[in-house]
Amino acid sequence: MTPATPQTNAIEIEALRKTYGGTKGSAPHEALKGVDLAIPAGSIFGLLGPNGAGKSTMINIMAGLVRKTSGRVRIWGFDQDVNPRQSRAAIGVMPQELNMDPFFTPRAALEVQAGLYGVPASQRRTDEILELIGLSDKADAYARSLSGGMKRRLLLGKALVHHPQILVLDEPTAGVDIELRQMLWQNVRKLNERGMTIILTTHYLEEAEQMCDEIAIINHGQVIVRDRTEALVARMDGKTLVITPDGPAPAKIALPPGVSLDRRRDGSLAFHYRRRETTANAVLDAVRLAGITIRDVATEEAHLEDVFVALTTAGAGSGKAA
Repeated sequence: MTPATPQTNAIEIEALRKTYGGTKGSAPHEALKGVDLAIPAGSIFGLLGPNGAGKSTMINIMAGLVRKTSGRVRIWGFDQDVNPRQSRAAIGVMPQELNMDPFFTPRAALEVQAGLYGVPASQRRTDEILELIGLSDKADAYARSLSGGMKRRLLLGKALVHHPQILVLDEPTAGVDIELRQMLWQNVRKLNERGMTIILTTHYLEEAEQMCDEIAIINHGQVIVRDRTEALVARMDGKTLVITPDGPAPAKIALPPGVSLDRRRDGSLAFHYRRRETTANAVLDAVRLAGITIRDVATEEAHLEDVFVALTTAGAGSGKAA
């Protein structure tokens, strides 16, 4: 399979639509409404959205598990309609569900999966993958004896057996402990450093903020925004200045226009403002005028969670991708 150049998109989606139902009197449901999306090769790309937004449908279409209603999908340069076998071989999917044969050992599960993809025995990397996912010592144990975290690692291994250029992680850390989560992300970074494109769906927004180069947010079957992660967070102009006073704060503080105040249980004062409207100096001047002696001061920036909530609340689904 010819590798993509650094300038090539790993995935290109054009006018993708998927409609379910519409037979025997049931109303059709349009899960995807003309999605356009290009995912750069070599990136870690976040695909976020609330439940029912269309993420799983899009992933299943990319993986060749669900037939699209219309549109065009190219995986690693291969058009799904023209080269379905090559497009499926270029992508590996780690599903959210723990679906595996309980009587297979991890080694056998990887070997069978490689066989299903037609990987010759001489090209299989079973031991290398077992070491990567931390299951070398469990290679010959029945899958039914593995813990939930180990089973999730095995799913990652199965997604890698055919040497895909693109790896899709569908809620990979749901319900796992912190140690396993850190191990998984270490492995993902290693794979990305080797040139693999990673597509991540997650409900842990802090995780997406730390891991992803770019993020697309889907809602009601449409991409409502797509941008680099830091640029997406920067769209939320809100900032908080947290003042810890050296003693009780007065009941009344004259605030500059556009500034609001929350008095926190620990006695600190949280001043909320927008950087376009007010400066931190204006807030500090108001604090000094109120006769407050400052013991400590800190700032709180907007996070991806704020962006996500703002874009996916009622009415946001009608927005357009940036």
